[in-house]
Amino acid sequence: MSADQPLVDAVEADAGLQAVPDPGLLKDLVQLSKPGITIMCLLMVAGTMAYAWALESTAVGFDLWVAVWALIGTGLSVVGSNTMNMVLEREGDKRMVRTRRRPLPSGRMATWVAVVWGLGTVVAAAVILWTQVNALTCGLAMLAFVLYVGVYTPAKRRTPQALAIGAVPGAMPPLIGWTAATDQVDAVGLVLFSVLLLWQLPHFLAIAIYRLRDYAAAGILTVPLVRGEEVAKVQSLVYTIFLFPVSLLLVPLGGAGSVYFTVSSVLGAWFFILGVRGFEPGAGTVWARQFFLASLVYLPVWVIGLVLDVLAERWWMA
Repeated sequence: MSADQPLVDAVEADAGLQAVPDPGLLKDLVQLSKPGITIMCLLMVAGTMAYAWALESTAVGFDLWVAVWALIGTGLSVVGSNTMNMVLEREGDKRMVRTRRRPLPSGRMATWVAVVWGLGTVVAAAVILWTQVNALTCGLAMLAFVLYVGVYTPAKRRTPQALAIGAVPGAMPPLIGWTAATDQVDAVGLVLFSVLLLWQLPHFLAIAIYRLRDYAAAGILTVPLVRGEEVAKVQSLVYTIFLFPVSLLLVPLGGAGSVYFTVSSVLGAWFFILGVRGFEPGAGTVWARQFFLASLVYLPVWVIGLVLDVLAERWWMA
């Protein structure tokens, strides 16, 4: 790299920012919420609520308004968490190609606006979940906010172990959905939490491999950056190995049957095989992108398998 390269990069970055028209305040607020992540979280909450209410063993009847308020409250808490994460990372985001056009690093939005939006949505989420759902669900959502914003976000630039820290709040949506429907944390709820916890680790390791330069530019200490790509691949494979049996624990616990067992087994074997392919000669960023996309397929199919299993059980028993 030449001595003038940082200046060239800065000029190109500024030119790129100037070429993007101002989308307006509303669209910028939506961007702060990271809509893709928010939607995925809401799908997990909705799926696990449907699963919990469909299980006869939970002995809890379906409540439409609880479902609606749980989704609204959870959505607001995720929006607030993502917004405050962007507030804290606004300087680092200026150095990343994929994030430098966001509202804060681009200078389109004042920091105080984002802070008010972020904290306001979190407070609204706490009020809604406490008053309209239950205290346990509210507590879990607020714990996820504190861990994600207060612990994980600053840890990203201090240790690659921040990945494991961030996986905890990231795994809360299925447990939130479960407690919203049942008002309790039990073995089934903890398995749901553990599956998402283990799923996230290879998911984000894959991202860290193919976005290595971006994370390095932002000063984020990822496993492939600090310990190397091969170590990251080994860790990914280990997590897929653990994910396989943990996902099947719902069967002996009485939370799932043969349909779920089949779906989860096929998914687990497929995910493991893709993890092994990362060690083939020439596998690198192309494999990492494929593995990342596969992880996006894994999660919704896993949730669908849960719901279909319960529905199939009821149809066969009818």
